[in-house]
Amino acid sequence: MKALWASAGTSQPVLSSRQVQTVFYQVPEIRDMHQSFYTGLKDRLSAECQTGSSPGEEKEMTHKGFELIVGDLFLKMVNQIGLYGGFIGNYEEAVEVVRKCTQSDPRFRTLAQSMMSNRNGSDKTRTKYTFEALLYKPLDRVTKTTLVLRDLLKTTPVNHRDYTSLQEALRLSRSFLSGVNESSQCKREVMLSHGMRRQLMRDGFVVDACEGERSLRHLFLYTDLLLCTRFKHASRGKQDQYRFCWYLPLAGLKLRWVAEQERSPDAHLRLHTIRTKMYHLREQLQQQKAGPRGIVMTARRKKLEQMELMLLTHSTVYRLEMHSPSGKSHTLLLPSLYELEEWREAIHKLTADNIETVPPDLLTLTSACVKLRMTQQPPLHSSNAEDEKSLCGTLSVAVHSACGLQQPACLYVCVEVDGYEFYDKQAKTHSSVHSLNPHWDQELSFHVDGARDLKVLCVSQSDGKDDTVLGKASVQLDSQTLNERWRRQTLHTGQLEVTLSLKYCPHPLKPPTSTTQPRPVFRVPIETVAQQEGVLVPHVVRCCVEEVERRGMDEVGIYRVSGTTSDIGVLKTAFDSNLREAVTRLRSAEVNAVSGVLKLYFRELPEPLIPTDLFQSLARTLDIQDINSRLVSMLSLLHSCPDPNRNTFLYLLHHLQRVSEKQDTNKMSLMNLATVFGPSLLRPPVFGLGHDGPTVDISQEVVVQVQVVFWYLQCNNLPEAQTSLQHDTDAEEETTHM
Repeated sequence: MKALWASAGTSQPVLSSRQVQTVFYQVPEIRDMHQSFYTGLKDRLSAECQTGSSPGEEKEMTHKGFELIVGDLFLKMVNQIGLYGGFIGNYEEAVEVVRKCTQSDPRFRTLAQSMMSNRNGSDKTRTKYTFEALLYKPLDRVTKTTLVLRDLLKTTPVNHRDYTSLQEALRLSRSFLSGVNESSQCKREVMLSHGMRRQLMRDGFVVDACEGERSLRHLFLYTDLLLCTRFKHASRGKQDQYRFCWYLPLAGLKLRWVAEQERSPDAHLRLHTIRTKMYHLREQLQQQKAGPRGIVMTARRKKLEQMELMLLTHSTVYRLEMHSPSGKSHTLLLPSLYELEEWREAIHKLTADNIETVPPDLLTLTSACVKLRMTQQPPLHSSNAEDEKSLCGTLSVAVHSACGLQQPACLYVCVEVDGYEFYDKQAKTHSSVHSLNPHWDQELSFHVDGARDLKVLCVSQSDGKDDTVLGKASVQLDSQTLNERWRRQTLHTGQLEVTLSLKYCPHPLKPPTSTTQPRPVFRVPIETVAQQEGVLVPHVVRCCVEEVERRGMDEVGIYRVSGTTSDIGVLKTAFDSNLREAVTRLRSAEVNAVSGVLKLYFRELPEPLIPTDLFQSLARTLDIQDINSRLVSMLSLLHSCPDPNRNTFLYLLHHLQRVSEKQDTNKMSLMNLATVFGPSLLRPPVFGLGHDGPTVDISQEVVVQVQVVFWYLQCNNLPEAQTSLQHDTDAEEETTHM
């Protein structure tokens, strides 16, 4: 074993470190247990059977032999027989490693086919075994130990002081052997009292928040309880260990999840420092990938794993709060909403059943974690093998719409990617309006390194209530099928169908930046805003229009009556910094403040929505006497506008027409609306000094502005506005069922 461990650290190992650990799992502990028993028994016998005793002392020796005590040694050994449990559970995997390596590596084959036992120390008396045969020896020893104890108990008088100890040792040995036989049929079950079984349903690594401290923990979900343990990874040749932290019965357990609050500047700086160090370590490993695996490479890989563990502990985004009827509460922190929802669903499913609470044997339950666990290591991306199909570059996700709701709701979509966490791996759309068929047409962008999976969740948002995940789906990413053309997909998440498009642009990645600067939308050319949002109608326009149509259509003087300057300023600042926050504020803002933000956006555009070079042409169309000819000319001029300008103007016109349909209630006719919006949407060109241009008085300008918008509003055959870019460039649409 020592030779294989030494070889594992070289550039050409016979077995890798992981393979050596698998093959010799718990062997050193079992050896130490038997060595301790053997030494203790030998010392006791040596003390009683002194050499050189005379024949006359034979009777006295017989009496002393009756007083010899060894039962405690057997009982001590059997109390540690649980070590065999881990070895037995690992046996099949160890044999598989031996068989594969025997076939693939001639050096290991030579070693594995000519192993020697070191029973007597003499080469002539040493027995030759195969590696696989030696691995079976501990299994055989478990049965032999039980048989030896049975025979020893038969020959021990009932009144001997060893009898009780040997009887208990035999009971424990038989119980362990019976448990091994049962676990071969049901490896993830633990016997409880009264014949009940406690079965492991799920386990994994989470962050436990306790008294302000964050700690990585291994969580085990059984059929009737949650067990939180501290995992201690085994050093070379040692056994993995678990220490009990806390447990919660599932009966009556209440769950609540919330998003973490905004991180402090210090937390942002700490995460940025970790991400930057990880990025450079990853870059160094990539550069030296083709070279030999030396000590430096191993050290860097280990350092990368340590940094990833730190990031896993401190970059959590969601809190799962658990409250027990007994008054105990615990909070778990998770970096992924998808993972949180899987835990929540698994726990909720069990708590919904009629659970009979059985007091657990916490020591036994914690000790069984090594055997029962389904998750061996924390989810570190650096531990995974390189995959040529994984993504490295920019992944764009355009979230279009969803359908299948049974009742109207405000929904947002959360999108998550995996891979190295040098950059943000999660993004959300803004919340939709209250609807049966929500739509977003919002483009989200990710810098990814090693991404293989995309997670999509639809979340319902209600005022005064917790958010609720309505559906989730997972999409496998493949760099060989994704490219720079949009690929449209429909994800079936049970109740809901979500339509989105994906495109991928591979490129070398730059070091992570400390903060992402928000891109403002006010006082920015509409073409720039549309391009950075990947749309044709900016979100600020669509969100304000949707909100007005949701609760402002019956408002008297809508768009004519303005909201307070402070409320409008708050909404403007929100749109300039965070779209999700802006939409959330929009939902609760006074409706006249919402309409005021929309008017302010158009008024503060550096260039008016209708380009200034069309002002004179549009003014001349007003002189055309034939109404049909006038509208044809005006639509022709509108068609010459840039795409974002044209579609935004059409989107607004259709909205204002719907507002005027309720003029009996809101008192806003088409002329009133044209009077409000005309000066903001259309402006005359400004001529500098020394430039001759047509002179138009201000009153005439206002007439032109109002009349042009009024005539567009009167048009009954306006083209429909296209709010987003076309994302279905591929001929076929892919559907993913979950």
